[in-house]
Amino acid sequence: MKPVEIRNMSNEELLKLLEEKKRTLMNLRFQNAMGELRDFSLIQKTKRDIARIKTILRERELGIRR
Repeated sequence: MKPVEIRNMSNEELLKLLEEKKRTLMNLRFQNAMGELRDFSLIQKTKRDIARIKTILRERELGIRR
């Protein structure tokens, strides 16, 4: 996801998306451990999405605007 897409969401939507991405990351890690994961870049992309969401939530908490 792009930061612009994330910034247009409400805090409630971001929290739901964050939980969904965390579940996705957990499932990808399980697939990787079992040897079923074919596209390893999905783990990295999911981690980056989680970081973006957390960053934007923190910016809002601190009142930082970009």
